[in-house]
Amino acid sequence: MSKIVLEHIDKFYGENHVLKDINLTIEDGDFMTLLGPSGCGKTTTLRVISGLEKPQGGTMTIDDKTVIDAANAFYEEPSKRGLNLVFQSYALWPHMTVYQNIAFGLKIKKLSKEEIDQRVMDSLRTMRIDQYKDRYPNELSGGQQQRVAIARAIASSPKLLLLDEPLSNLDARLRIDMRVALTRLHRETGTTIVYVTHDQVEAMTMSTKVALFKAGEIAQIATPLELYTNPVDLETADFVGSPRINMVDGTARYDGNELVVDSVLGQMTFDKETLKTTEEIPEGQPFDAVLGIRPESVKIFTKQPADGSGIPAEVYASQPAGSETIVTLEIDKTQLLALQVDLQDYEMYQKVWVGLDPRRINVFNKKTERLIRFAKAKRKEETEE
Repeated sequence: MSKIVLEHIDKFYGENHVLKDINLTIEDGDFMTLLGPSGCGKTTTLRVISGLEKPQGGTMTIDDKTVIDAANAFYEEPSKRGLNLVFQSYALWPHMTVYQNIAFGLKIKKLSKEEIDQRVMDSLRTMRIDQYKDRYPNELSGGQQQRVAIARAIASSPKLLLLDEPLSNLDARLRIDMRVALTRLHRETGTTIVYVTHDQVEAMTMSTKVALFKAGEIAQIATPLELYTNPVDLETADFVGSPRINMVDGTARYDGNELVVDSVLGQMTFDKETLKTTEEIPEGQPFDAVLGIRPESVKIFTKQPADGSGIPAEVYASQPAGSETIVTLEIDKTQLLALQVDLQDYEMYQKVWVGLDPRRINVFNKKTERLIRFAKAKRKEETEE
């Protein structure tokens, strides 16, 4: 296991500034996912960690040992960093069996035959493919070949396991199976894992922490739950989550210890405990705001609740998707996505009422695009009700 600290990392390709003052701490035993769209810098960061790229600025330590000091042109060789890298391509020797592919690197290290056999079989059992040890790569499915590539990486007991888009070539079913396998691998071995992906589902389901990249910078570092519940800005909120988050324009003002927001959804009041204190807007002065509402937080009622609550709405479209139904609602020409569990039958133009839980709503300053009001994640006991 290992701890990695990157400080003020800058990387240029010619005049293209691809990494801009990257600061990232990966704790011992973390499953840290570097998430973001293509070209955001996540893979370059992984290559800097691995030693395949040399940054022009900054430092990096592994377990308090300096491996990069760009100011003094010091870059420790990749082979001395105690890590293994798994690429998107499997890179297996086609003329070698599964066993031989995994044993090859261990033989180079001149380990004994007994230790090689133990390490190979342990890694195969960890990835649950020991029954395929005598097969050749072309006799395996894509998911099985990727398991072999990962088994080869962990056989040498690396302090760090770096994974660069390892599931991109797999179909949807195999990706699910591999996510399970990688999660179990991390839990069972405790190895520090750095994982690169553009797929937010992979990031949210496997990681202990996520670093979200945006145009060569890190926009937010958080647990998957915190990233989803409280994205740091509007761009992050729009990127994380499927179906996408609802964004409703409104006008806000600070009133004593409260934030009051008026929108097409009515007036909502949020208390000071959920507000960020860095805003420098005078009390009572109105400013443009955006309400961020996750689709699963939008409840639909076919009849108005007995207490007279609920926001009148009209069904614009309904998309049954097996285990869930995605409903597009219209409230005074503003559309709102709602995610309903199970198959629900809604007719176009059907009149319904919408219920919202203020605890689940984010508020953003529209001018700065920054989060100014935190939402609360749903507790387990609430889910069970």
